[in-house]
Amino acid sequence: MGGKRVRTIKSRLKKFKAIKTWQLFLIFVLLCFISATLLRLDHIKMTNLRASVLEADKESNEVTLAESLNALRDFTFNNIVVNIVDNNGDKKLELGTGVFYLEQSYLTAASEALRIASEAEIDDSNPNGNIYALASAVCRPLAIANGWAWNSPEHIACYQTELAKYPAESISSSTVQVQLPSTELYRREFVSPIWAPTISGFTILATLLLGVVIFIRFLIWLMLEITLNLMKKS
Repeated sequence: MGGKRVRTIKSRLKKFKAIKTWQLFLIFVLLCFISATLLRLDHIKMTNLRASVLEADKESNEVTLAESLNALRDFTFNNIVVNIVDNNGDKKLELGTGVFYLEQSYLTAASEALRIASEAEIDDSNPNGNIYALASAVCRPLAIANGWAWNSPEHIACYQTELAKYPAESISSSTVQVQLPSTELYRREFVSPIWAPTISGFTILATLLLGVVIFIRFLIWLMLEITLNLMKKS
């Protein structure tokens, strides 16, 4: 009776080995390579779309900027975008575009706010008067001498340095004041789904399923080998 059971297990083991798991493993490796390649292509596409957004922002073209943002958002929301984000030297893997800022749009808005404030009438009753006009008197000549644009980071930084010379507590309510826009208003980030019904999505799914099949086959083979060895000893 025991010999019959051993022969049955041997027969099943031979049939199992005849399926050639190594062929499935080669297919699995190929699918892994294809999946990685497709994910890389999706990442490059996202990077190009994000670059178009930043370029439109630099050109201060609101129409093109809106179209570029919509294209980037739609692509990211409908594809698996794997991105390596550098956060102060700490690199981590994220899904999506990562955080980026519309820097030129912010500088334009900040410069406009400063321009309006600097052109406002000076209140002679206030010891500080129009501090933005005072800052402009310092920064404008520097901008001309160094070739700074009116909305360049250097020009904004000069304003901020000059304004810092006037502590808030020394500025009365009658002093001309301005609120620079929050940088959060110009912060953008689009997150992609974990899986999407795209070519790369289905390829990844097929890779995972085949990996599970290979793992299960290995477990079955291992169980049959262990059972056979135990029966031989008994």
